[in-house]
Amino acid sequence: MKAHDPIRSKPRLLQIMLSTQPGGAETFFEKLCFGFAQAGVPQCVVIEPNPEREALFADFPGVEVYPISFGGIQGFFGKRRLRTVFEQFQPDVALTWMNRASRRVPSGYCPVVGRLGGYYGLKYYKNCDHLVGITPDLVEHIKTGGRSTSDVSLIPNFGEVSGRVADPSEVRRAMRAELGLSDQQTVLLALGRLHEVKAHDTLIRALARMDSAVLLLAGEGPLEGELRALAESLNVSSRVHFLGWRRDIEALFATCDISVFPSRYEPNGTVVMESWAQQRPLVASCAKGPEWLVDDGVNGLLFEIDSVDGLVACVEQVRTDSEFAQKLVVNGELKFRQGFTRECIVEQYLKLFAELIG
Repeated sequence: MKAHDPIRSKPRLLQIMLSTQPGGAETFFEKLCFGFAQAGVPQCVVIEPNPEREALFADFPGVEVYPISFGGIQGFFGKRRLRTVFEQFQPDVALTWMNRASRRVPSGYCPVVGRLGGYYGLKYYKNCDHLVGITPDLVEHIKTGGRSTSDVSLIPNFGEVSGRVADPSEVRRAMRAELGLSDQQTVLLALGRLHEVKAHDTLIRALARMDSAVLLLAGEGPLEGELRALAESLNVSSRVHFLGWRRDIEALFATCDISVFPSRYEPNGTVVMESWAQQRPLVASCAKGPEWLVDDGVNGLLFEIDSVDGLVACVEQVRTDSEFAQKLVVNGELKFRQGFTRECIVEQYLKLFAELIG
């Protein structure tokens, strides 16, 4: 490995993300790239060809983008091209995202950090010198898998979206008008892939027991047809708006009254921090991630996984007690500011990189 230049204050960072799916990890990868760019970190990102993501990174200062295909026969050539990128960019440190990138990263060029946002098999991370778990439970998963304590760090996600909209009340009015919603209706917002683990079916069943409440469901996934059929069978299809994958998250938060996060399985829960940052009361399941983050009754309300009764009770408590709802908002933003801002998390990564380089 080459010696680190002590004169340069920021490390040269190479990141590898080889998923093109619209998901939480992919979105956070983009947000963290922006966070590093704002901090003045020179970056090279290796991604599967994705015109939308390439266009997004074109607006980030100091970011070089290398689209490399690893599908099919391209996998062999992709591996060679990846080594060429390392040789040309000469990174001080590399950060890999999920199994597909972590098992392909070449060793011997610089320290490699693998980020785990789920309970992935550690066999894919053999070329990583250090692993980051984004929750305490994931850190324990890594240690149980045989990595020493000195090779593992806890660095959570941050929840700050691109920024609060300039005029939230105007955005709220315009989007509600676009969706045909009145200002008196209680609007619930659920963000996430339309997948079984996200438990949107539980949320739709709960909605059927909430008079006048409306659900904005922002995400794509294999269960969209099934969820639409469920809403139809429960006579709430007119109150469920399937919005598809969205990037205007701050506008959606401005439009909603309550953020709902009903996952059956959630190792982290960036939606929790996003709700705090965007000052919306949060109702979440007791999945691992939300259970770690949320102080029940203080900065959010928790309900038992798959409990329709529990979800309904939490939403009703928030929407009928404005003083309590405001308390959740104030305490949520406070916890966010104390440890889950973009600047705080970027600084933790930079500190780790400096230690590994040094």
